Amino acid sequence: MIRELSHPLVKSLVNRLRDSSCDALRFRHYVGELSRMLCYEAFADASLTEREMVTWQGRASYGVVDGETLLFVPVMRAGMPMLDALMGLFPEAAAGFLAMRRDETTHEAVLYYDRVPECRGKTVVLLDPMVATGGSLVDAVTAIKTKGPARIVSLNIIGSPEGLDRVAQTHPDITLYIAQVDGRLDAEKFIHPGLGDAGDRAYNTPES
Repeated sequence: MIRELSHPLVKSLVNRLRDSSCDALRFRHYVGELSRMLCYEAFADASLTEREMVTWQGRASYGVVDGETLLFVPVMRAGMPMLDALMGLFPEAAAGFLAMRRDETTHEAVLYYDRVPECRGKTVVLLDPMVATGGSLVDAVTAIKTKGPARIVSLNIIGSPEGLDRVAQTHPDITLYIAQVDGRLDAEKFIHPGLGDAGDRAYNTPES
């Protein structure tokens, strides 16, 4: 299932990311804010776990979202600002890491680093700002499924209709939350209008 957010503030932040004058610090900040908004939507129906704590009036039990059941997995590099934002919401959650590179000939993703622990029984939240062809996200979900998660959720900022269709057809059992579905892919498989290379822009990586 694919759910696109419609809040005006979400659309405003996405469009701020498109601005080429947005520096790396602001770019990471806007990505982080959008990640929180996506997370709020993804966990709108989450169950609360009673937890005993010491309050200013003594011991009491209150409901909290159990972060220990969550595993956040960014697709490096671009997903790192998303991870930083969400670990702030769930400091007790764990993280894993996947790294992929784009083959400029085939335009497909190549997985070259997998540091995702076994996640049996956990909700895995994949973090990847861009869904272009959908190849990297499809491969990421496939890799995660071998580790026994209870549920997979994907948080994404911008995607193409073609890429999202590919994900939905290959992995119809996951839920994907996205801030903006853009118009199309161009001949080089970049999203239009898009916002450029999110990893490069977040960390001032020079173009090769």
